[in-house]
Amino acid sequence: MLGKTYDAEVCSIARALEVVGERWSVLIVRNALFAGSTRFADFQRSLGIATNVLASRLDGFVEAGIMRRHRYSEQPEQYEYLLTDKGRDLAPALIALTEWGDRWSAPDGPPILYRHSACGSAVHHDVTCSTCGPVDDLSAIDALPGPGMPAERRERMERRIAEQAR
Repeated sequence: MLGKTYDAEVCSIARALEVVGERWSVLIVRNALFAGSTRFADFQRSLGIATNVLASRLDGFVEAGIMRRHRYSEQPEQYEYLLTDKGRDLAPALIALTEWGDRWSAPDGPPILYRHSACGSAVHHDVTCSTCGPVDDLSAIDALPGPGMPAERRERMERRIAEQAR
C-alpha cells in the first residue's frame, strides 16, 4: 500500500505500516472501530474517499485479516466489512495516535473524546512497565533485540548497545 516494502527493516512498526500506514486506511479502521461503519456506502459517504481507493483498501484489509467480508444482501449482492480480532486490536494504537494529535495538533482541544461505555470515564492509552506500572519518562525505554531479530542484526545491535554503555 505504501509503494515501498520494508522487509529489510526487520521492524514491526514498518510491517504494520505496510498494512495500515496510508491515511485512508487509518481513517477506515477508525470509522469501523468508533463510528460503527461496516458498509461500503457508509465509509464512502463519511470519508468522501474515491470508490476505487476505498475498494482497494477494503480488499487489502480482508486479505490481511483485519476485516472479513459478510454478505448482507442477495439481490443486489452487497457486503459489509466487519473487523476481526486483528482489526479490533488496532484500537489502542488509534487511541494513542489520537492523544498525540490532541496534544500537538488540536489547538481548540480534542475534537473526539473516548469514553468507557460501561461507566462513562475517559479512556487513555498509557505506556506501562509490566513490573513498575506507568512509565512517565519515555527516555527510559530501551529498544532491545527480540526473538524475531535475525542473528546477524542481533549481534550488531548488541555490540552497539554495549558500546553505548561504556
